[in-house]
Amino acid sequence: MSKVSVITVNFNDKKGLSKTLESVTNQTDKNFEFIVIDGGSNDGSKELIEQYQDKITHWVSEKDNGVFNAMNKGIKIATGDFIIFMNGGDCFYNNSVLEDTIPDFTSEYDIYYGDNYKESNGSKRLKIYPEKLSFSFFYNSSINHQSTFIRKTLFDDYFYYNENYKIASDWEFFIYAICYKNVSYKYLKRTIAIYDFTGISSNPKFRDLYNEEKKITFQKYFPAFMEDYKEVEVLNSKRFLQFQHIKKFTVPWKLLKAFISLLLLFLPKTPNK
Repeated sequence: MSKVSVITVNFNDKKGLSKTLESVTNQTDKNFEFIVIDGGSNDGSKELIEQYQDKITHWVSEKDNGVFNAMNKGIKIATGDFIIFMNGGDCFYNNSVLEDTIPDFTSEYDIYYGDNYKESNGSKRLKIYPEKLSFSFFYNSSINHQSTFIRKTLFDDYFYYNENYKIASDWEFFIYAICYKNVSYKYLKRTIAIYDFTGISSNPKFRDLYNEEKKITFQKYFPAFMEDYKEVEVLNSKRFLQFQHIKKFTVPWKLLKAFISLLLLFLPKTPNK
């Protein structure tokens, strides 16, 4: 049976960390490695970790260079066949996730992923993923590390998380591994995690930064698709989406088309060449 390393990264989120520690240590299957990387928190997180240290394989509390630097520290320590990240505030969907999931792992697949609930401000929304992960899927979405088991050797064979990025490093890893290297993957058809959807990656204020990091990745590994990416940006623009929304309503859509047709009548015509 495959061995799993559960890695938890935390910085000054004692409340979220408490939920994560409880979820991981309460798993009915105890045949896993548990690694906690704390960024030198001063909110009591270190003391909380110490209370669980008899159930933690390895932990450290020291200054790091951001979340992906901390995640890379965990990967380097891990000895499991597969890695899953359950960061501060995240938790497994129930106490039997590992027991129900790990027996399905074989040497045939390098990535196993399932569904997750996105939790924010007391509400939860289920995110269901497709069985086939296409390049177009990664244009606008990604699988989440909270509900994905990654074969550890992929990091050693390809690269660890890009520490120059603030948000898109896990997305970059997934699109590279799946779309560039064509690694094998399997959809688990079950809910794996409850994802704390209050972090920087889910904050609309950082959407531009996220898109910029994605552009850099496309340019690096998929330069031939850059023009397509620009077109997709237009299709996802607020104005275009508003037009698409109006199309759902017959009368407003007819009025809008009539207005545009009238407007075109008064625009100067471009002379034929």
